Amino acid sequence: MNELPQQLVNGLLLGSMYGLVAIGYTMVYGIVQLINFAHGEIFMTGAFGALTVYVYILPGGTSMWVALPLMLIGAIIVAVLVAVGAERFAYRPLRTAPRLAPLITAIGLSLALQQAVWAWYPEAKSARTFPQIPGGPFHIGNVTIQTGDIFLLTAAPISMAVLAYFVMKTRTGRGMQATAQDPDTAKLMGVNTDRIIVVAFALGAAFAAVGGVAYGLKYGQIDFRMGFILGLKAFTAAVLGGIGNIYGAMIGGIVLGIAETLATAYISDIPGMDKFGSQSWADVWAFVLLILVLLFRPQGLLGERVADRA
Repeated sequence: MNELPQQLVNGLLLGSMYGLVAIGYTMVYGIVQLINFAHGEIFMTGAFGALTVYVYILPGGTSMWVALPLMLIGAIIVAVLVAVGAERFAYRPLRTAPRLAPLITAIGLSLALQQAVWAWYPEAKSARTFPQIPGGPFHIGNVTIQTGDIFLLTAAPISMAVLAYFVMKTRTGRGMQATAQDPDTAKLMGVNTDRIIVVAFALGAAFAAVGGVAYGLKYGQIDFRMGFILGLKAFTAAVLGGIGNIYGAMIGGIVLGIAETLATAYISDIPGMDKFGSQSWADVWAFVLLILVLLFRPQGLLGERVADRA
């Protein structure tokens, strides 16, 4: 029990990262009802965009306190360009096609982005070291927090606050809500639905890029395969919180992160369950939680916010 506060903080950190990526899934699905399985790779390209700024653009020896904001901007630019390009050239032509077509396209795009980074970035063939913020670790009672963790704990609530303001208070945000409820009626009322969809992809990519930078700062390395499993878990978080529900995506991510961390830490203490508490089983427990939610509360913890367009 002495380790419980530390495990809860670890789960909060992991869940915040899941939540940042899950926002992109839930925003896109809420508006165009598309499961963008390439979103995990957008998270990955954002991380490599940040690394590219640090390695190839900034002068050598640049302080991380100066470099980090520029890396964050580079990550967001790269991720947004990839997401908007995917929407324009891969998804928009299939918008009226049967749902299976864009789903298969998303899976193909996911593999293509992995291979593109693998081929284009010379050091991506193995895990690449990510620059770290100096200082730390910090100790609060029994809890230890790394400097990179502070970035994540700060970025996640700020991102949610900015998103909430944008969706609720701006004209474009209200257009997103209208398009999500009824795109045909929104178009008749003067809403440019194509522009709204592009904005949804861009916003989701920006939050994924923040998550990609946070991943690099937390784990100290990135590679071209990092987005696949984390993207699946982020999708699990979106379903867990209620697909189409922006706040549910973050709540679902935090619940998933805490559940995964506690399962990994404590299941091994149960007699006969020692092997099931290993780190290799962390992914299994995440999807076990998804199955349970789909069985007993398929609408998610906060409920779906997707209009019926049948």
